Amino acid sequence: MNWLTDFVRPKVKKTTPKEIADNLWTKCPNCGQMLFSKELKKSSYVCTKCGHHLRLYIDKRLKMLFDNGEYNEVTLPKTKEDPLNFKDSKKYTDRLKTYRKNTGNDDAIKVAQGEIGGINCVVAAMDFSFMGGSMGTAVGEGIVKAAEIACKGNYPLITVAASGGARMQEGILSLMQMARTTAAINMVKEKGLPFISILTDPTTGGVSASFAMLGDVHIAEKGCVIGFAGARVIEQTIREKLPEGFQRAEYLKEHGMVDIVVTRQELKNELVKVISILTHTKPRITTLAIEQK
Repeated sequence: MNWLTDFVRPKVKKTTPKEIADNLWTKCPNCGQMLFSKELKKSSYVCTKCGHHLRLYIDKRLKMLFDNGEYNEVTLPKTKEDPLNFKDSKKYTDRLKTYRKNTGNDDAIKVAQGEIGGINCVVAAMDFSFMGGSMGTAVGEGIVKAAEIACKGNYPLITVAASGGARMQEGILSLMQMARTTAAINMVKEKGLPFISILTDPTTGGVSASFAMLGDVHIAEKGCVIGFAGARVIEQTIREKLPEGFQRAEYLKEHGMVDIVVTRQELKNELVKVISILTHTKPRITTLAIEQK
């Protein structure tokens, strides 16, 4: 019997709450600074040393956007889970089960309805922690559903992109979602409703090549990566060194691809301004004032 491993260690574990022991500190992926989790939450998950915007889980993202963090989640249509019976080192169905267990979400998108600055809106947000936010048929259905709700209720449509591109396990079916989501956005525009695209880190591949870059207004979080192919792939193809800051939000703003670049703390207020201008509606100032404190 080992006294240290069999007796002391179990008692220490028992007296230390697991959630505190495991999540007390977070390391900034940009500068390596160790960040105290409570302080990180207060800073909207932005590094207090270098200003790097850490990736957000989808539920935190939605709570930050909607007034008082309150919204109604929309039930999305069910899709066939493994239409191609795909298998590489692991079955696609097994991968889905793993990610669903780890994230608590059915797929890489959630659609929610609620008030932003007192204005009714529909938000379709992507979850990078679910298979890299890859766009398969479920994500396509989510964007289409969000567009249909917006058209039916005459609501502004907002998408929050966070994706590595198409989902390879669904092959051509995933690529078809580029056309489907584009058609859905065109349906919103034909009805004269505002479509605002929020770009977060990263917005790449088929998502950037479809609905994410079709907004009436593009709002990007500071420093986020936005592009189609990866920078290294481009460099290897053209055999040239890319400019400093290439594919970053600030670079795209300078070249006319993005309209607004903001910090995460400024995002909500900037979004409300844009929505109020496009809908000719006066925002609820009291709500914004409370949330800024």
